Amino acid sequence: MPHVLLLLAVLAAGDVEAVLTAPDVVKAMRIVDENKDWCMEELITLTEIPAPPFGEDQRGAAMMERFRRLGLTHVWKDEEGNVYGERRGLGEGPTLVLSAHLDTVFPAETPIKIEKRGTRLFAPGVGDNSVGLVTILTVLKALQDAAVETEGTIIFMGTVGEEGTGDLRGVKHLFLESELRNRIDMFVSVDGTDDRNITNQALGSRRYRVTYRGPGGHSWSAFGTPNPAFAMARTLAKLADLKLPQDPRQTYNVGVVGGGTSINSIPYEIWMEIDLRGEKLEDLRAMEETFLGFVDQGVDEENRARTLTGPVEAEKKLVGDRPSGEIPSDSPIVETAVAVTRYVLATRNVQMVRSSTDSNLPISLGIPAITIGGGGDGMGAHSTSESFDPTHWERGIRRVLGIAVALVGLAEVPDQAGQKTGAD
Repeated sequence: MPHVLLLLAVLAAGDVEAVLTAPDVVKAMRIVDENKDWCMEELITLTEIPAPPFGEDQRGAAMMERFRRLGLTHVWKDEEGNVYGERRGLGEGPTLVLSAHLDTVFPAETPIKIEKRGTRLFAPGVGDNSVGLVTILTVLKALQDAAVETEGTIIFMGTVGEEGTGDLRGVKHLFLESELRNRIDMFVSVDGTDDRNITNQALGSRRYRVTYRGPGGHSWSAFGTPNPAFAMARTLAKLADLKLPQDPRQTYNVGVVGGGTSINSIPYEIWMEIDLRGEKLEDLRAMEETFLGFVDQGVDEENRARTLTGPVEAEKKLVGDRPSGEIPSDSPIVETAVAVTRYVLATRNVQMVRSSTDSNLPISLGIPAITIGGGGDGMGAHSTSESFDPTHWERGIRRVLGIAVALVGLAEVPDQAGQKTGAD
């Protein structure tokens, strides 16, 4: 990809301003500012379309319909449920995937209705990630309405399975299985509302569902039977006392538990879901081994403590594997994003951060990738009291637009006199 690296190197070296001040790009930025009411209407509509884990089809269909309405003719859905709309460039420039995830963390039965209080909009998933979806739609609308011609191609994408036990299934399919994977030069995910920081470091995680099973029985007459709940409790007590270093950082969490049949029955099955995270892969693997050892110890201790009938056993099932990695801060994609952020927001305060996003997968494969926010002010993500204040949202959208165009480059379009015009 020599042409890709050359383009990025030139832009990172200081040519970003030439792109951002080109007349068509300035017009596109102005269109973003003028379409705030349109953005709000789209935000409300998309937020109120349920997209629970593994149930993103309805929202995906809505995105495809919008891609077509905004003038894209090559729109499709893949086997995993990801949706795409391709805006082809005029030249041999790079291909950028500009994505936002379709799914939320909320189960299908969660009521989702936008409520406005002052300047804030309240609804589960409004900021994470309806804002990202509307942001990429607005970028597309501005590019189309301003007739911005790019050298490279931008593929707008709505991904499935970014949240929870979705385990990045959308981007895993994209980069590991899809026919599109060999065309992608760069990947930018728009996730959440931050409009300043740049995620270039992938936070790895390993997630387990541990199921404890035993013979069960009556709480009175079968007392003394090994109890799966006590085996799980012994495991969690050990995990709770585990001390971890803060540099590099590691964390653990028990997020969901379930099982049992009644208050007066020894359960025959109890389960829990555990999230382990770490900045460094080797540290994460070591913590994982420690945790799995705690499971075995908890089972063994419970079986030795109560011996009336058959033993408790534990099934350890890996349900999430998010790879770690890092795109260097001096890489062209990061330097370009920093330059655009500084120009659009008129700030020097841009930070590189670590997080767990759709970009984890391409970062782990060495593909230039970052995650950025869509703008505005989000609060309470992953809670039913989640809210979003759209004040100054347009700044974040303009930043995303600028980064996308700077990465793929402006096309040189012949003018009426036959002379080529465009950014130098």
